[in-house]
Amino acid sequence: MIRRTTDLSAADRDAFDAVIDVRSPGEFAEDHLPGAINLPVLDDAERAEVGTEFVRGSKFLARRTGAARVARNIAAHLEGALGDRDGSFQPLIYCWRGGQRSGAMAAVMDQVGWGVTVLDGGYQTWRRQVKAGLYDAPLPHRLTLLDGPTGSGKTALLEAVAAQGVQVLDLEALAGHRGSLFGAMPGGQPSQKGFETRLHEALARLDPDRPVVVEAESSKIGARVVPPSLWAAMTSAPVIEITVPLEARVRHIVSTYADIAADRVALDHALTRLPRHHAKAVISGWRDLAARGEIATLVELLIAAHYDPSYARTGSVRDRAVLARIALPDLTDPALEQAARTVVSSLDRTARPA
Repeated sequence: MIRRTTDLSAADRDAFDAVIDVRSPGEFAEDHLPGAINLPVLDDAERAEVGTEFVRGSKFLARRTGAARVARNIAAHLEGALGDRDGSFQPLIYCWRGGQRSGAMAAVMDQVGWGVTVLDGGYQTWRRQVKAGLYDAPLPHRLTLLDGPTGSGKTALLEAVAAQGVQVLDLEALAGHRGSLFGAMPGGQPSQKGFETRLHEALARLDPDRPVVVEAESSKIGARVVPPSLWAAMTSAPVIEITVPLEARVRHIVSTYADIAADRVALDHALTRLPRHHAKAVISGWRDLAARGEIATLVELLIAAHYDPSYARTGSVRDRAVLARIALPDLTDPALEQAARTVVSSLDRTARPA
């Protein structure tokens, strides 16, 4: 018997042996339910072929062609990706709207004897849930921001705080970008919908009654926009301010951005995208330093002329409660561990009464 559901809480999804997205690879790449695997009943080319025939030609031929393609693809999945599943297998299946594609896969799985469940409304049901959580309602989570100038080790401190058992939300990891002009990461960024799915899933697995520490970011991380509910929570959250000596910041940036520093073409391209208020001669000098591999000198000049002035300008409009100010002597592991303990004690002072 084929069951149907609209329950998409993390606990409900975790109860299935697999979440199977039967949409095309292109649809799956744009966004999909967390942890889903892609077993398309029509690939991108087949979907386009059937769709074109349906609109411009014969609807009967389109259905017959589509049915043949779907049957062959489902057979391939049964013999391939699903070939080792025994009779206890219980998957959740979805397509775009919970219609023909998921229905076809579910019908075959049901005949096999698997306890199959179809997501009513398909991916659109998930997307509505994500939008409701990130656009329509205020977040229930209690955020605290780690704030500090570029190179002050906020991401490293976030990791140290997590190691102390504190809940954290790593926006840069979720967005696939380190948040600055030079912040591209290998693999690139997810789509905006994909970013929002990652955010929604991460927030759903955090306890709203416990503090959540997040790195202070702008409203855009690379090309991805922080959704309004999260941004509103961030702009009103208290902060823990971090300061680090310039020399330590330079060393940290050189180490963290070693990948882009090693790619001279990418580094030069990034420098050409600096804001226009920097004089052409100044940018030209920075590009010359990059070409010669004088990265530490380049970083120090960028901090002085670009990043710290930008941080000071945004700081002048911030009006948030400051829970603590932490001056790290450097960004070594012992210093980060000590700072993390200070963060924990600061959060403890703001804990909600039981």
